[in-house]
Amino acid sequence: MVLAIAGCHDSTAPGDGGTTLPPGLTLKVDPFISTGLSSPVFLTQPLNDGRIFVVEQAGRIRVIRNGVLQATPFLDISSRVLSGGERGLLSVAFHPQYATNRFFYVYFTTQTNGDIRIERFTTTTNPEVADPTTSKLIITTPHSTYANHNGGLVSFGLDGMLYAGFGDGGSGGDPLGNGQNFNALLGSLIRIDVNGGDPYTIPPTNPFVGQTNRRGEVWAKGLRNPWRYAFDAPTGLLYIADVGQSAREEVDVVLANRGGLNFGWNRMEGSICYNASTCDQTGFTPPVLDYVNPTAGCSITGGYVYRGTAIQGLQGHYLYSDYCSGFLRSFRFENGVAVDKKDWGLMMNAVASFGVDAAAEMYIMSGNTILKLAQGS
Repeated sequence: MVLAIAGCHDSTAPGDGGTTLPPGLTLKVDPFISTGLSSPVFLTQPLNDGRIFVVEQAGRIRVIRNGVLQATPFLDISSRVLSGGERGLLSVAFHPQYATNRFFYVYFTTQTNGDIRIERFTTTTNPEVADPTTSKLIITTPHSTYANHNGGLVSFGLDGMLYAGFGDGGSGGDPLGNGQNFNALLGSLIRIDVNGGDPYTIPPTNPFVGQTNRRGEVWAKGLRNPWRYAFDAPTGLLYIADVGQSAREEVDVVLANRGGLNFGWNRMEGSICYNASTCDQTGFTPPVLDYVNPTAGCSITGGYVYRGTAIQGLQGHYLYSDYCSGFLRSFRFENGVAVDKKDWGLMMNAVASFGVDAAAEMYIMSGNTILKLAQGS
């Protein structure tokens, strides 16, 4: 596998902002970029200027302009990136004020020892090219013991804070104990303010600020490998797709402004106890959806809630896939549960990631290609 990525729910959660799937709705995936890419793992469009940015695992960010892949990389830090398996350059997040400050942030594993680094870069006065010499370290965490479970997503939240999802540190079963170690960044979703300090400050609203043996950067805990997560602005919800061990793959859905939640790893795997006949689930937030790993897949690939306009009947439905099985599935979150669960009958190869453009239309990275989600005929 090239990239093996990777209490009750709040009854006051907002509605999903969508409706029941209309009868007869079908989906298809159209080719978008079929050649020229090598292991694309992330896609985003910060400005509605015709340019889509694609992250290649080996350490490059490529530009697609008006549907055409450009030859010159936007950024190439491949000499600094340890790539292969679950390691590499794994995502990019453009600052909400990118149009004026030209800042963007990348998440990668280092060539020297595999440690995780989030760095800020600045685009030159030529918007087609970033300056690799502007690298500024924002945050790092050790990850040299094992090669897997690196997490991989850096993203700005609905509140303008920078979030990142770190895996538990690797191997199987969390031998390093990071899932429930609140003094470790690994096994966590973190939240920092890159506008309020150098290189960042810890928001005073973070749940563990000032607590002994708890990192103030930690926003949520008990994650195994949150390869992809997504914020949904219309509902204020956060969707986390957490890769399971050998039994369950899961999706957690919570209010994005609710910090301090514990999703249970490594005492829980999805909705079941991990490596035990019984376990105390007190204080853990269970998933809204999980599926059996050996039957349905091996590694969940989380997507986004669809908010585009090309497929009106899909509004408010969260889409996801699996790296091994390659299915396309969706559900809608309503009153704390997953409803309208749907398998769309589409099969793809090695689904590494989803992406959205400035119009909120959705793309899927499958092998070395990019597909665009569309309504079937």
